[in-house]
Amino acid sequence: MKRYKNYLVTALIAILISGCASDRAFREGNLLLSEGKYEEGISKLQAAAKDDPNNAEIRAHLFRSRDQIINRLLVEADSLREKGKLEEAEAVYHRVQGLDENHPRVQEGLNAIQAQRRQRLIVADAETLFNNGNVEAAQEMLRPVLQENKSLDVAISLQQRINDKNKQDTSVMPALKSRYKKPVSLEFRDANLRSVFEVLSRTAGINFIFDKDVRPDLKTTLFVKDSSIEDVINLLVVTNQLDKRILNENTVLIYPNTPAKTKDYQELVLKSFYLGNADVKQTLNMIKTLLKTRDVFIDEKLNLLMMRDTPEVIRLAEKLIAAQDKAEPEVMLDVEVLEVKRSKLTELGIQYPNQFTALNLTNSNTVTTSAGAVVATTPSVVASQFTVDSLRSLNGSKIGIPSPVLNLRKEDSDTNLLANPRIRVKNREKAKIHIGDKVPVITTTSTANVGISESVSYLDVGLKLDVEPNVFLDNEVGIKVGLEVSNIVREIKSSTGTLTYQVGTRNAVTALRLKDGETQVLAGLINDEDRASASKLPGLGDLPLFGHLFSSHRDEHSKTEIILLITPHVIRNLVRPEFAITEFTSGTESSIGAAPLSLSSAAKASVPMGVNASVSAVQQTGLSQVPQSAPSPANDQEQNGTPVQLNLNAPTQAPIGKNFTLNVNASGLNGVKQVAFEINYDPAKLDVVDSQAGLLMKMGSGQTDYQHSGEGTGHLQISISRNTPASGSGNLATVTFRPLAGKPGATQLGIVNPTASDISGSSLPSNVPAARNVTIVP
Repeated sequence: MKRYKNYLVTALIAILISGCASDRAFREGNLLLSEGKYEEGISKLQAAAKDDPNNAEIRAHLFRSRDQIINRLLVEADSLREKGKLEEAEAVYHRVQGLDENHPRVQEGLNAIQAQRRQRLIVADAETLFNNGNVEAAQEMLRPVLQENKSLDVAISLQQRINDKNKQDTSVMPALKSRYKKPVSLEFRDANLRSVFEVLSRTAGINFIFDKDVRPDLKTTLFVKDSSIEDVINLLVVTNQLDKRILNENTVLIYPNTPAKTKDYQELVLKSFYLGNADVKQTLNMIKTLLKTRDVFIDEKLNLLMMRDTPEVIRLAEKLIAAQDKAEPEVMLDVEVLEVKRSKLTELGIQYPNQFTALNLTNSNTVTTSAGAVVATTPSVVASQFTVDSLRSLNGSKIGIPSPVLNLRKEDSDTNLLANPRIRVKNREKAKIHIGDKVPVITTTSTANVGISESVSYLDVGLKLDVEPNVFLDNEVGIKVGLEVSNIVREIKSSTGTLTYQVGTRNAVTALRLKDGETQVLAGLINDEDRASASKLPGLGDLPLFGHLFSSHRDEHSKTEIILLITPHVIRNLVRPEFAITEFTSGTESSIGAAPLSLSSAAKASVPMGVNASVSAVQQTGLSQVPQSAPSPANDQEQNGTPVQLNLNAPTQAPIGKNFTLNVNASGLNGVKQVAFEINYDPAKLDVVDSQAGLLMKMGSGQTDYQHSGEGTGHLQISISRNTPASGSGNLATVTFRPLAGKPGATQLGIVNPTASDISGSSLPSNVPAARNVTIVP
């Protein structure tokens, strides 16, 4: 027995110690959470829950606190990611991952950070192209980034710069525009069209391929001076009912502009638009009306629009949808409704009885009932019938007179009823506010051969406010206001016992326009009542002076006023789109999205490729005379001698164990087929992780061959070649390095032995860029 007592005491002591430990961990965990040490605090709470697993309060507090902290950290991480602070956002996401490893938003956030890093690299390459004058290539590189992430700040900024650059030039011919701005002067009279294209081919190095249905006997007359080659090409194809398709940077297909040939050669693009704000049905109607697109499909559930059309029409649709797909304005209405009621009541005097009762005759009866052995006696009072004979026994004891009442009453009451609702409503949407009661109203219906049935309906009594805002672009708000204040005056009982109500109501309907934050007061709904009544003895109550002794006077005054104060606060207004979205060229009636037909002065063209060449072919006998001085494409390249400019871009600092990127950029490429160079680095401090070709040598329809060798030797050799020449500026190659552990300090990255060649194999001059210094930090 003594042994069992010892066991019991030991168990009780263990329970007490466990309870004390869990309480201490619980308090310490809450203290750490209040200090912002979330991980330590949650760990303490988990220890408290583990020490006392049957304590539901601790477990509930643990789960609730962890969810609140996770939500708080996720909001912080999302905010940092939107601001472009990717490193800090990634650290916060990892903190959330430590609290809940399988939380779905953590992986989504980390994926979004990786996507944004990739997008920022693309934007950096696009900005390099833009700075080097290749606006069209920069726009094409930037467009998918904006489709993926419309809120990326660097992409929006670069798009704005591109829009500003393109405001003075709306021509849509990206493949040839940036390269073939060489000025030419042409004079042809009734010349064969193919001969004219032959002159252009020799002058600019452009390959022209003719469809078999292009008539060989087409004649043209053309007199232009100092105009760009691409404008001349556009003019020739349009005036001869032809069309063109650009195959690569120096090859153009010419075909008849007929519906059959257009179906054969016109490239079609399938594009999906996920709308965030616009109604997909309205967008469908706009696309069909303005762009005449027939191949279009919508999914109302996903708010998705898919269309299939030419690239030019797709670009127009993107701008139209960008102008329409805007978030609707929203406004917060701060409403105050004040009902002020004042009443006074005075009742003075003696209220004498105005009636008496006589001959209240009753008879007493006794009813005896028996049920078996039980006998019950029930007394009852029955009113007797009044007869003339009853007057004989009339005396003072049978006449009842009510007692007089002395009224000495005075009341003053002030009532203020205040309602202060705040409601957020979208633009041109109705919002309703009802503060009051729903009073039941019973309706009785009698039907032959069926019986009586009752139905209940409800009457709204109290304050009812209907508002419909209209937010204008100047942050003013037009509001349609409907105010109704009602109350039950009295109840009315019908002959069948059904209750009905007399309802007093006051209504106000108006429309007003207020500025953001302006308060408007609507008052004047006043109900003023004065009532005076007197109860007098006939004759005596009308005596002067003494009449008050034989009367009772009741004076009642009530005044009710309704005051409405309404203040709009614009939460979100419509952002006016950029000029490039609200106004742009859209082609012709028969060719939507076609480039505008114009001849621009070559002297105003930006960065003409090669030297200015003047071609004069004067037709004398029906054939065009080709000048002997027309240079060939190869000679044109030799005369240019434009060097390939290389430069390096790398961070100034790199943490140990964390990858960083070295970008090899190039500018001034003109018909370049191959570029090779060697990157020198310190293999004791850096390790080559990856090496890839940049977008510059991948643009167009050509095939790119990228070769690299020498990883780990300190001399990384890279060679990039194409089967078609490349032109322009941009990223040539990207090399990823990882700093090795235990090797902090400065290191240098440089390029040696750069070479470049054109399509004919001739060497092109190239520079040795300045080396980049990178400091490796712990």
